Amino acid sequence: MYPFSKIEQKWTKKWRDTGIYEPDLDKAASPFYNLMMFPYPSAEGLHVGNIYAFTGSDIYGRFQRMHGKDVFEPIGLDGFGIHSENYALRQKTHPAKQSKISEERFYKQLEKIGNGFAWNARLETYDPDYYKWTQWIFVQMWKRGLAYKKKSSVNWCPSCKTVLADEQVEGGECERCKARVTKKELEQWFFRITKYAERLLKNLDKIEWPNHIKTAQRNWIGRSEGYLLFFPIADSKEKMKIFTTRPDTIFGATYVVLAPEHEFIRQAKDQITNWKLVENYLRKSQSKTENERIAEGKAKTGVELRGIKAVNPATHEKIPIWVSDYVLASYGTGAIMAVPAYDERDEEFARNFSLPRPKAKLVNGDTIIKRIGGKKQINYHLRDWLISRQRYWGPPIPMVNCQRCGWQPVPEKDLPVLLPQLKEFRPRKTGQAPLASSPSFYRVKCPRCRGSAVRETDVSDTFLDSAWYFYRYLDVTNQKSAINKQRAKRWLPVNIYIGGAEHAVLHLLYSRFLAMALREIGLISFSEPFAVFKNHGLLIKDGAKMSKSKGNIVVPDEYINVLGADTFRMYLMFLGPFQDGGDWRDSGMTGITRFLNRVWDLCAEIKFDQDEDVVSDWMHLPIKKVTDDIAELKYNTAISELMVILRRFEGESSVRRKDLETFLLMLAPFAPFITEELWEKLGNKYSIHQTTWPRYDANSLVGDEVSLIIQVNGKLRGSLKVKKDLKQENAEKLGLGMERVKSALGNKKIKKIIFVPDKLVNFVTD
Repeated sequence: MYPFSKIEQKWTKKWRDTGIYEPDLDKAASPFYNLMMFPYPSAEGLHVGNIYAFTGSDIYGRFQRMHGKDVFEPIGLDGFGIHSENYALRQKTHPAKQSKISEERFYKQLEKIGNGFAWNARLETYDPDYYKWTQWIFVQMWKRGLAYKKKSSVNWCPSCKTVLADEQVEGGECERCKARVTKKELEQWFFRITKYAERLLKNLDKIEWPNHIKTAQRNWIGRSEGYLLFFPIADSKEKMKIFTTRPDTIFGATYVVLAPEHEFIRQAKDQITNWKLVENYLRKSQSKTENERIAEGKAKTGVELRGIKAVNPATHEKIPIWVSDYVLASYGTGAIMAVPAYDERDEEFARNFSLPRPKAKLVNGDTIIKRIGGKKQINYHLRDWLISRQRYWGPPIPMVNCQRCGWQPVPEKDLPVLLPQLKEFRPRKTGQAPLASSPSFYRVKCPRCRGSAVRETDVSDTFLDSAWYFYRYLDVTNQKSAINKQRAKRWLPVNIYIGGAEHAVLHLLYSRFLAMALREIGLISFSEPFAVFKNHGLLIKDGAKMSKSKGNIVVPDEYINVLGADTFRMYLMFLGPFQDGGDWRDSGMTGITRFLNRVWDLCAEIKFDQDEDVVSDWMHLPIKKVTDDIAELKYNTAISELMVILRRFEGESSVRRKDLETFLLMLAPFAPFITEELWEKLGNKYSIHQTTWPRYDANSLVGDEVSLIIQVNGKLRGSLKVKKDLKQENAEKLGLGMERVKSALGNKKIKKIIFVPDKLVNFVTD
């Protein structure tokens, strides 16, 4: 086996010492920002799924570097948040201490995998020099009316003991710990992402992203056009707002249904004669998430709000008001006019409670809207981004509450608001964050009147940290601004972003929103942060997706130590198309190990032809295939083509030097260590990774093999891969040797043979 350990140590040090992967961020002539989603340092270290994603991204970056681009491939740690905190709790270690342990572990692993990281630009989200600017961004959002606090019915994870954004609830469960999510009334901080709903939707047509990611965002934003109607409350001056897409059915509206969260219900408590029954129903509804309420199907429940009636503005009839959890607070106004004759859900509800289901005439929607005073309205499923988290390990929200002045931002000169080193940092069941137990932290002076005030004790969601980290990579030591405007102008938007599809409506949507806000602030000049996004596939082991919860995570260290990073990288990329993922079977690594050993042995023993200045004609087609495959992230087929080239070399007594060098250049993105070493051994200048990618001649794209069709009496019996310009007699012998041809001929006599060079042989019988 070739000495991979010695080689990897040698080149890791050389690459760091020479700064080969550190582009000049101020003067780069051809900037190419190659970004990968940075990892949560939440467990024992990187697992094979991380390496899979990082390797695929790195190959593309190396490919672009060899095409003359100044590639910037930074790395960091998304170290704040529940993932890291929960791991620290399991380890019975303070998160601040555990973060340093994890940081050392992760960076050692990352250094071993052979990626072209720009190490000088690394960052950690728990570093005060970073989260100072996360807090600064929060303050800017507040100043522009994009951050606000309100009491709301929110998703509560009883296991994580914190609220969750709607995007963090999957099938009624916490996306992190899978605990059942309940509802809780809490005062929370929100970002006004809904202000950008239409732009977020329209801009999807302008970016090069996978269709399924765009579809997921479109569905989450959920645009619908309709009308806002006003139903008077009987014997009152109040009117109830109702959103509908079918105003033409209003004459058939026989009752109104409110979502359990609708504020009118509690406001009308004194008028509701069956309040205890209603209150009990509201309590039960709190234990259900919206997804559960949608999934419950036809088993509709509800309670009438007795003592109160609404008035149908078209018929002027008094109609009952009900509360039911089949109506969602996130849709429209959280109130619907029920039309049993024209809506299946309303009809089922009416049947369950023996409500009238009359068939009423349909009318012209626009005429009726003018008559009853309604108006057109566009509705979105998207809800504002809930930022607050009742945990310890995160950036303190930089706001102060004064009884006299109200909520005030911490002055920018006083940032960062440092996270104190609490001894008791465990999450609490009360709904209050651990910081609420530290008077020395929350008792402060109001920044406006200097009177007594209370600091916010919630921390911000970790997704805020990761919504802007790629801007900070460009100038991690900048003490004057969150973003270096000149570098941002040169390097952004990101040229290609590679990561997991599971972040379609979390990180990816939040990052797009924040870019739009940052543009309005004046820090950047674009609205979309990622020009191209590609999602990688998932690795499957033992029939299931690799995950800690399933206990099938693979730690890469042992494989890299025993077989080398190049073998590990190539094996991962050979499992299947990068964007599809693949099935993990470590036995498959032996084939890659043999391949790299054969490359090593070939270079040690090879004899060169005299003509070494140009590649052979046959090489142009493989160059095109490998080039096209890498450009499309089809790494597995590119590796297959490299294996074919190697077999050809091994079958020759001598090889052109240019052919071998071309082969090593195309292998370099996949196996950076061995190719760097062999490049040097061939007497070439350092480094292979800064050498120009091989080019092919389109006029020479002819293969030396063709597919020869074999027929008997004009019927296809098979095909053969043969050398181009094969003589007829040799073609006949090969065809007659095929079992299907022998079977078709039997004892029949061949009358004639039709031969079309490089295309077919047809054996014709009597």
